[in-house]
Amino acid sequence: MTELNAEQIGLNRNLAGKVAIVTGGGRDIGRACVLKLAEAGASVAINYHSSSTGAESAVQEITAAGGQAIAVQGDMTSGADVDRLVSETIAAFGPRIDILVHVTGGLVARKTLSEMDMDHWRYVMDLNTTSFARAVQSVLPHMKKGGAIVGFASQAGRDGGGPGAVAYAASKGAVMTMTRGLAKELGPDIRINSVCPGMIDTDFHNVFTKTEVRTNVASATPLKREGTSEDVANLVAFLASDAAAFITGANIDINGGLLFS
Repeated sequence: MTELNAEQIGLNRNLAGKVAIVTGGGRDIGRACVLKLAEAGASVAINYHSSSTGAESAVQEITAAGGQAIAVQGDMTSGADVDRLVSETIAAFGPRIDILVHVTGGLVARKTLSEMDMDHWRYVMDLNTTSFARAVQSVLPHMKKGGAIVGFASQAGRDGGGPGAVAYAASKGAVMTMTRGLAKELGPDIRINSVCPGMIDTDFHNVFTKTEVRTNVASATPLKREGTSEDVANLVAFLASDAAAFITGANIDINGGLLFS
């Protein structure tokens, strides 16, 4: 698990003075994004659903190193909880939001279309796609010129995913299309991009992917390994920064070269 110290906070100050929200920030990739944005100088509101330990410990690490962070529990499929997250962020850090990183999402369960009922389909869409739309909609009134949004799609959005992942893959494909459409709506003042992780070493694959499949996939990549949460967080922090000022509407692959787009 990545930890911060006083030497790291502010070492790269390209996000100094900025306010960020990270949804799904209590564990794995989301938590790594939280720490990376704080390391770059941002004040961070960490949304979590059930990963309170990871979110609260991230707040402690950041504040102990001289940064600013809060943790806010909430279900990002609930409009009221999304609005409360934004309100608590503004109450803590002031009347603007510069960065939204929306990590919230999940496969939920592997089900083929013939096996699933429409409640499962709707929930997966709500969790991965509608929650993203809700978060962007709630943040926009408080995001000024120069704001940046980073969504989370998936390699599954490009290749259809593995067995029983059709709902998940479809929802992530929708995130990719939303990213392109919103780039047109929000430009020139606000940029929006999404990342498309492949095989990343997280609880997602601990739960849903067999060990032998993970080994085979990692071996098939040119880099011969799974990715890490920190690998993804590095990309997210770049996209959130002014260093990516001419990138918008992009869905950027991070998969060790397993799939080229």
